[in-house]
Amino acid sequence: MTSYRRTARTAATAAAVTAAALTLAACGGDNGSPSSSASTSASAPASAAAGSAHNAADVSFAQGMIPHHQQAVEMADLAATRASSAEVGKLAAEIKKAQAPEIRTLSGWLTSWDAQVPTQGSMDHSGSGHSMPGMMAEGDMSTLEKASGRAFDTAFLKLMVRHHEGAVEMARTEKSDGADQRAKDMADAIITSQSAEITRMNNLLDK
Repeated sequence: MTSYRRTARTAATAAAVTAAALTLAACGGDNGSPSSSASTSASAPASAAAGSAHNAADVSFAQGMIPHHQQAVEMADLAATRASSAEVGKLAAEIKKAQAPEIRTLSGWLTSWDAQVPTQGSMDHSGSGHSMPGMMAEGDMSTLEKASGRAFDTAFLKLMVRHHEGAVEMARTEKSDGADQRAKDMADAIITSQSAEITRMNNLLDK
């Protein structure tokens, strides 16, 4: 009988220890060390937030801004060999440095959204019918390509001011109508940077 009671007490003690261990594992304690299951559930919303939802305005912004940026880069490449002002040459290099990576980012978003990525040949130089604000017509680009020296500097600055104003307009539309936070953040950055460059270019034109 004594042996039976000792065995019963031992079993009860083991059961109590096991129950306590399970309770601690499930609760994770209050000392800032959550259990792995709690950590997993906490990270789920963050993962969902990282892949924010997009809408038609986001797609339109990306598909429009890619050829818009491509044209700005094309203009900046002309400045490398035609500009007479060091300030114009520096500005053109900065424009290319900023916008070329944005083209890659925008293209990546469109690919992830299963949307068409515009090609270099899809830029609209059709004159009165171009669909994006600030885009230059074929004649504008032809004039710029034929210019050099101070005449190029003036034409480049005037055309790029108009081009930037169009980009700012497109970015404002994205900020008001878009859903993807990454695209809205890029739009905000475009508004800030290109508005500053517009001021800078107007100052150069006034000299």
